[in-house]
Amino acid sequence: MKQGHLRWWICSLLFASTVINYIDRQTLALLVPDLKRIYSWTNSDYAALGIAFRISYSIGQTLFGRVLDRVGSKRGLAGTVACYSAISILTALANGFGSFIAFRFLLGFAESGNWPGAAKVVSEWFPDRDRGLATAFYDSGSSIGGAIAPFIVFFVYAHFGLHATFVIPGLLGVIWLFVWRRVYALPENHPRITAAEKQIILGDRQTATSSVAAIPVRKLLSLPQTWGTIVARSFTDPVWFFIADWFPIYLMSKGISVVGALISVWIPFIAADLGNFFGGWLSGYFIGRGWPLLWARKAVVVLGGIGVLTIIPTVFTTEVLPITCLFAIATFCYGCFTTIANVLPSDLFPRNAVASVSGFGGTGASLGTIFAFFLIGRLTDARAGAGTHAFDPVIIIAGLIPFLGMILVLLLIRNTDRNAVETSMM
Repeated sequence: MKQGHLRWWICSLLFASTVINYIDRQTLALLVPDLKRIYSWTNSDYAALGIAFRISYSIGQTLFGRVLDRVGSKRGLAGTVACYSAISILTALANGFGSFIAFRFLLGFAESGNWPGAAKVVSEWFPDRDRGLATAFYDSGSSIGGAIAPFIVFFVYAHFGLHATFVIPGLLGVIWLFVWRRVYALPENHPRITAAEKQIILGDRQTATSSVAAIPVRKLLSLPQTWGTIVARSFTDPVWFFIADWFPIYLMSKGISVVGALISVWIPFIAADLGNFFGGWLSGYFIGRGWPLLWARKAVVVLGGIGVLTIIPTVFTTEVLPITCLFAIATFCYGCFTTIANVLPSDLFPRNAVASVSGFGGTGASLGTIFAFFLIGRLTDARAGAGTHAFDPVIIIAGLIPFLGMILVLLLIRNTDRNAVETSMM
């Protein structure tokens, strides 16, 4: 039976995969206070676990991006979800630092294909005006996954123990994989798409490249637009991963109980989710009002880069309410920025380059996060005697980096469209 608005049902599957992806990775961050006590880990030890994840994630982003542009989004996304679901389940076998670091390395590699894959699907299924909102929809799965992870993880941990907390998300991935394999196809030949929706989707492709071969890396890296998309991810994602992975420890450093202030862990993720949708909606609104595509995107980038600065005043308080509110504002603005960062490859590049460029951005973001985690571990351990101010330098840097990223994006990404970029690659 034909189904209207099928593209949004497809996007809902991308959202679901992102939610599951984030529940997988948040499990360790939520359990780390107990794991640090059980295994006598330091902050530097925990940072090493994060770095292991990020090293493989940075490698996998580019590799999966290239693979997805060659084998297609259906097979590529199915492969990445199958891998990380299996690894999540097998993490239940970990029994010490060495085994945990090995599983985190494998999980990082397997999970890295989600974002280049999702970006490619959006480029296949959505016209320009809807692309920002569609990107916000699937990317909001990261904040939703992070928000619901504490409830799932703490419940399973309390009732079934440590090992079960790694198995449950893996089983969710298996269910998703079954649905994806049955539902997904390109809009050109999907059996349930209506003629009207197909015309909406394919209307923006009149000048798209007819080549199906992946564009050489050398050509892509010669373009300032490629580096602008890399910067957009590299200067924002490390801040998000600091919040996602270190926020419970930051609250503890302020003398705040994580379990007692569970709502504080939850709210910044929801704020980021709202920022995702607001940024996607706002750029689409500007396009509908006649703004050029990239001016509409850049306006949201400016909002995001300035707004993340609000994280800095948290160094002056130990009260949970102002910390939570300021983190919520910062993550809302981050959500606006990251939506545009994720949609830029679809805006600027032909379909046979979208996953590759998205992967480059993910690799840059992961390398930045590796450096950030190394710095956070060393700085906070060195400042262990500073009491509630142990994280002050980290917080200040976290607020300034996206602002610098905003400036670089404005400089590197000129107001050229996908056709101009494609012409420059010929």
